[in-house]
Amino acid sequence: MGIHPRAGQLAEQSSLVNIPELMTAYFMKKPDVSLSSQQVSFGTSGHRGSAFQSSFNENHILAISQAIADYRKDQSIGGPLYLGKDTHALSEAAYQTALSVLTANGIRVRVQTGGGYTPTPVISHAILTHNIKVSPSDSSDGIVITPSHNPPEDGGFKYNSIKGGPADKEITDWIAKRANALLAGELVDVKFFSNNEVMASGLVEEFDYIKHYVDDLENVIDMSAIAKAGIKIGVDPMGGSGIHFWRPLAEKYGLDITVVNNEVDPTFRFMSLDKDGRIRMDCSSPYSMQNLLKLKDNFDIAVGNDPDYDRHGIVCAGFGLMNPNAYLAVAIEYLSSHRPTWSKNIQFGKTLVSSGMIDRVVEGLGRQLCEVPVGFKWYVEGLFEGTMAFGGEESAGASFLRHDGSVWTTDKDGFIMALLAAEILAVTGKDPQTLYEEQVAKYGKPYYKRIDVVATPEQKKILGALDKKDVTQTTLAGEEIASVLTHAPGNNAAIGGLKVSTQNGWFAARPSGTENVYKIYLESFISEEHLAKLETEAKALVDSVLPA
Repeated sequence: MGIHPRAGQLAEQSSLVNIPELMTAYFMKKPDVSLSSQQVSFGTSGHRGSAFQSSFNENHILAISQAIADYRKDQSIGGPLYLGKDTHALSEAAYQTALSVLTANGIRVRVQTGGGYTPTPVISHAILTHNIKVSPSDSSDGIVITPSHNPPEDGGFKYNSIKGGPADKEITDWIAKRANALLAGELVDVKFFSNNEVMASGLVEEFDYIKHYVDDLENVIDMSAIAKAGIKIGVDPMGGSGIHFWRPLAEKYGLDITVVNNEVDPTFRFMSLDKDGRIRMDCSSPYSMQNLLKLKDNFDIAVGNDPDYDRHGIVCAGFGLMNPNAYLAVAIEYLSSHRPTWSKNIQFGKTLVSSGMIDRVVEGLGRQLCEVPVGFKWYVEGLFEGTMAFGGEESAGASFLRHDGSVWTTDKDGFIMALLAAEILAVTGKDPQTLYEEQVAKYGKPYYKRIDVVATPEQKKILGALDKKDVTQTTLAGEEIASVLTHAPGNNAAIGGLKVSTQNGWFAARPSGTENVYKIYLESFISEEHLAKLETEAKALVDSVLPA
C-alpha cells in the first residue's frame, strides 16, 4: 500500500468523525450475534470494534461487564476493581455502561479522583500495589477502556487480571464465551443500575491515581539523574489519558518538561494523518508524530504516547523518531548494565516479530533471551514473578522491573519508557539513537519491514494452524533455512502463524485478528536488496501452503 498524499498533514474538517453520530450508533445499534464480526472477541489486547459496524456498542459492554462480574464471583475476587478510560469518545460511553453493571453486581469500583482519564500502566500499577498488601480474597483486578492508538471512531475494552496485566487466553475465552451467551440471551441476565442508582450505591470510590503513580516513579526510573543533568524533555500527549500526569511529575522531581499540546478532543483534529490518510494516534509512526518532530531540536529528548499510554515514541534531537525496535535494543543494553541489583540470570523478553538486533545484543551481554508470541500477556507472569527484567514489543510497547528487581507493571508502560530515554541521556551523556548507532557498528545493520497481504478468512485460519512440516523448502533468499517455528522458543506457545529464519534474515507471517489480511514481518542483516528478496520469497512460501 502506498503512502497517502496527505500523510503527515492535519486532517480536513470533512474527514473528522461525527461524534454525535458515533454516540448514537453506540446506543442505538444492536449486534447480530449470529455474525462472528459482531460477537465479543478478545484479541491480543481486549475486545475492540466500531459502533458504526455494530462491533462495539452498549450491548457489548453490558455483556462483557456482566461476564467480568460473573468471573470475579467464580474466582472469589473480592477487592475493588480499578477502572480506567482513555480519551476516545466511545471510552466515556463504555465507562458509564460498565459502572452501571459493576455496581449493580455489588462491586466496589475505584475511579480517578475528580474524574478524568487513567492510563493503562497506571491501572496495572494500582492493581499490583493493592494486591501486595492484602489477602487473596481481597485481591483486585481492573478494566481499561481503550482501543489504544486506533482511530477516533473505535472503541476497546480490556480486562486486567489480579496479576495486573492483560488477562491470559483462558480467562478472556471464559469472559468472551459468557458475554456472547448473554448477548444471545438478549441480556436478560445482565444486572444494571441507572445513573442515580450508581451514584447512590456507595460503591464508586475515588482514588488519586496520579499521586499514587507519580510518587512511586523514583523506584523504577533514576529521576534524580534526569533532574541533575537538566535534560530538556518535550512531551506530546497526543490528546491521550496521560495528559494530566506530566505537570505533577515535573514538579515532584524537578524536571524540565514542556507539554507541547494540552488539547483533548475526541475527534483528535490536532493529529497529523498516518501513512494511510487516517487519524491514528500511533507514536511509532513518523507521519502521526509530525507535530512533535517539527519541534525535535527544541529539546534534548522528546516523547509521544498513544491515548492509553501503553506505547512510546522517542525523538532524539538531531536525529528524529527512533525505530521502536532500535529503542528496545538500546533500552535492554542500558538496563542490563545500570540495574546492579537485578539477577544476572534474569530474562529479557521479545516477541518473535521484534528485531533480531535484540537477539544479538542480549547474546553479546551474556544474558538470557525469552522469545514469545505477539501479545504483552505473554510477559505478565515473568514480570509479576520478577524472573523477567524487561518485556517489549515491536509495536513500541514495553515495561521493566523496579530498581530492586520487583514488579512495577505487568502491562506496557509508555511513561517509564519515555522517561528512560531521558535517564539514558543523563547517565551516559549519549541519546538512545547515538547508542543504537554504536550497536549497529558492533552487531550489523538490520533492515526491517512489515507488510499486509490480503487473505480470505479460510486462508487466515489455515495460516494460524500451520505445522513445521508444511514448509518443505530448504533455502530462503540465498541462505540455508536455520529454523522453522510455529511455537515460540521462550514458552512453547503457539505463534498462530510461522517464522522462518536464516543466518542473516528471517520472516514471520501471522493472520490479522481484525482484518482480512495476514501480516508479514521481515528483516535482513545484509542489505535492502536482500530484504526485497526475502519479501518475494516469503510471499511465495506462504502462498505455497495456502489454498488459492
